[in-house]
This record gives sequence, C-alpha cells and structure tokens, in this order.
Amino acid sequence: MTNKHITLSHIRVLIRGGGDLASGVAWRLHNCGFKVLVTEVAMPLAVRRRVSFCEAVYEGSSQVEGVTARLVQTPDQATALWKDGVIPVIVDPECASLSTIKPEVLVDAIMAKRNTGTSIGDAPLVIALGPGFQAGVDAHFVVETQRGHYLGRLITEGPAAPDSGIPGKVMGIGAERVIRAPAAGRWESAKEIGDTVKKGELVGYVAGVEVKASIAGAIRGLIHPGITVPQGLKIGDIDPRGVVDHCFTISEKSLAIAGGVLEGILRTYAN
Repeated sequence: MTNKHITLSHIRVLIRGGGDLASGVAWRLHNCGFKVLVTEVAMPLAVRRRVSFCEAVYEGSSQVEGVTARLVQTPDQATALWKDGVIPVIVDPECASLSTIKPEVLVDAIMAKRNTGTSIGDAPLVIALGPGFQAGVDAHFVVETQRGHYLGRLITEGPAAPDSGIPGKVMGIGAERVIRAPAAGRWESAKEIGDTVKKGELVGYVAGVEVKASIAGAIRGLIHPGITVPQGLKIGDIDPRGVVDHCFTISEKSLAIAGGVLEGILRTYAN
C-alpha cells in the first residue's frame, strides 16, 4: 500500500459491483470528488434497483439521489463522463478495465461472501467489503458489512464477520421481509418498487407461479423484470415500516459502509 501524496480529486476508484451497497460507496465517493468507475456483470441481480447504479446496464443510465450513472462500452469513455460529473458503468465481470484505468483504489463490492478473484496487488490501495476477505492478505483494508456495533468499521488486519445467512431485522422482522423465487423460471412483476402491499397480496410470477407478499409494507426492491431466476433466489424485499421514501434513498447500512471505504482512502492518501 502506498502513502504517495496525490490530489484527492485526481484519485480514480474502480468499484467492482453496482448493487445497493456498492452504489452507496460510489455515490459518497463521487460526491467527495473522486473519479469513480463501476464494473458489473451482463445481467445484474440487484433487488434495490432504484438505489443501484447497475440499473444502467439495463436502462442505459440510472440516477440515485441526484447522481447519474451511464453505461459505457469501453473504459476509455470514462474520462468524458467524469468531466460531466457522471459515473461510468461498464459490463466487465473480469475487471479487465483495471489495465486501462489504472486506478489508485480498487473496491471489491461484489458482496459474493467470498473472494472471486481480487488480489491485494491489483491497485495501490485495495479495499474489500464484507466476508470472504482478509485484511493484509486479500486487500489492504476490509470494511465490516454485518449490521450491529461494528457496521462500517475499517478492518486493518484479519477478516470481517462471517456471513450469518440471516437477513437483518427491521421492526423485528427478518427473513419474512425477503421475497424469494418459489420456482425456477422467468420473473414477471405485478408491482413496482415503492408500492405498498398487504400480506398475501400478489407481487408477481416466476414461471407462472404466483409470488405473494409474506408481510405488509412498502416494496423496497424487486429484481429487474424478465430475468430467468433459480428457485430460492432473493427477488424482492418488503420494508414493514412502509415509508415509501426509503425505497428510493440510500440505506443507513450502505452509507456506513461507504464511510469505512472513505476512511481507508483518506488514511492512505490524505497524509
């Protein structure tokens, strides 16, 4: 890891992943003046699409709390978007853009619960989110992503907490707020993000099988319609608080994690 002095506005940050947690990081770093590029897969499965820059893969562009992201075909196109104050998003699951962008910072925000190929030598500063990484081995820093006392903490040595496999509770409700595919097949939505539903109300279909809300609340997330999904995949999320604005704004968890990433960058480059 380097302590080389550099103007913060010149720092290029490549973020692997464009889901809601990754997008919270991208949003915060972009607003702090960093040059951010997001890499994604060809068919992202983000549930909280209205706060995920990966939606640009499907729509060509996306906007999260006033910040716009736009799909590009090559990493060379990133420079023009940075000048326009836009976050470039590129389909690049293998992260080949590293060799072109040569970022000062690489953030692995795929949230795969394991290391899918990131190396501590990929950039002068490598920061990884959540389980599956060892600070000092896979990355220079790891940021804790598990809800609780240590959420957002910057880990300088050792791992993040292991994946519990249990969704965080909202108003005492955990697994029940998650919508999962009842079968394998094509997902079609009967509702939109931000809609309020009652328990038992139809949300959509997978391969013709009805998907119903298991609790009442506001639909905080649904994966992009038309995707073929395996049985059991998380395809939606209902917020029992029922506050529609929460469906379209970055979560406190995402912002806490983003704060950890920002701390890691400033520790390294602001001295």
